Amino acid sequence: MPNVKVKRKGQVTIPVELRHRLKIEEGSLLEVEQHKEGILLKPLAPLKVGKIVSEEEQRKIIRELDALRKKWR
Repeated sequence: MPNVKVKRKGQVTIPVELRHRLKIEEGSLLEVEQHKEGILLKPLAPLKVGKIVSEEEQRKIIRELDALRKKWR
C-alpha cells in the first residue's frame, strides 16, 4: 500500500489506482471513520432520489422500511 503525505490543511491525495478502482472522482463524498488502527475513508453511495448516504445508513433505511411493511401485512 502506498504512503501519502498530509498537507498543510489536512489534505491527502488518494493514489490514482485506488481512485479508479473505487470510482472516486473529483467531488465524490467520503465518510470518515476513526478506528483503533487509524482512519477509514468510505465512498458514500447515492440513493436513486439523489440523496447521498453511507452504506450503513442505507441498511438502516432498509430495516426501517421492512419493519413498516410487516406492520401493513
